[in-house]
Amino acid sequence: MPKSLLVFFLVLTMELGAQYTDQINSNRPGASIGAFAVGKGVVQFEGGIAYRKYKHESYNYSSIDANLVFLSVRWGFLFERLELTYQGGYIFDRLTNKISSSEYSLKRKGFLQNYLGIKYQFFDPFKKGREVNIYSWKANNTFKLRDLIPAVSITAGANYILGKNHYPFGDMFDLLYRPIFFQNLNLSPEKEPQLSLRGVLASQSHFFGTWVFVTNFIYDRYLTDYSEKSYILTLTHTFHPLWSVYLENQGIFGERYNDLIFRTGAAYLLTNDIQVEGTFGIGARSDPSSVFINLGVSYRLDFHKSFTSAAEIEYKETKKEEKQLKKTVRKNNKAEKKRSRKAKKI
Repeated sequence: MPKSLLVFFLVLTMELGAQYTDQINSNRPGASIGAFAVGKGVVQFEGGIAYRKYKHESYNYSSIDANLVFLSVRWGFLFERLELTYQGGYIFDRLTNKISSSEYSLKRKGFLQNYLGIKYQFFDPFKKGREVNIYSWKANNTFKLRDLIPAVSITAGANYILGKNHYPFGDMFDLLYRPIFFQNLNLSPEKEPQLSLRGVLASQSHFFGTWVFVTNFIYDRYLTDYSEKSYILTLTHTFHPLWSVYLENQGIFGERYNDLIFRTGAAYLLTNDIQVEGTFGIGARSDPSSVFINLGVSYRLDFHKSFTSAAEIEYKETKKEEKQLKKTVRKNNKAEKKRSRKAKKI
């Protein structure tokens, strides 16, 4: 077995007991969030730009051309399994209304998302590290049933409406949801509450050494009249130390907005602290149909170096005990040899 691979597996065994990794751990390029936190003392930014195109069959194929700026900020604090996270999105778009006899366009801008939450990983099947066979590469890379046991976390937080310009309930076609002729019935326009709750149950499995499977189950906009349920399934494959690709399926189920989205893309590790990525996505429905193109970058500020994890402390204590044991054995051997020489002289 090559020494480089041996070193890799030994380091992996140490690190799996903690959240922190030597290389950036980003939720991008997909829309799902992983079960692991970034690690204590790490501040991480995951942002980028996107182009989105929507057409809505139910509104006479009215369309939206949108440019989106998105940002996620993650901070590992207090201990390794805890993370404070912010997710935000701001849109500049053009809505083309084809419902009325005379087509017209409207430029808009506003917040699509403002979310602040706390993630806690409450289960890690490999908290104590994997067993590594230093004599067999095959043994370390063969699929095992226990690889299907995922790490699990929960993220809980709140959506907050910031400013006057926003998209109620995340509905891009909100202005057309209640057509103009219905507004003559003296019905007040629907407004999303200033605050609503959002929770995410995330799981993450690693297998064959280069594959990661992430699932998210999301309950969004709790405490509003239009709560929303969704799931995200993400499969990622690392085919090169610097390159990875992914496939993703997202299902959204709500009274205001329903969709079935498929995404694919790739990420490139520029440095241990910087990752760049690109994504293409398409929606399977026609109310609305959707196309997505994303370009993004993830960057971390690593203040974790002064922090020693429990796994590292245990490893250092084990090495210290082994060193002391060897020293004692050598001392006892010398004493035994000395007694043997004295016995021979007698």
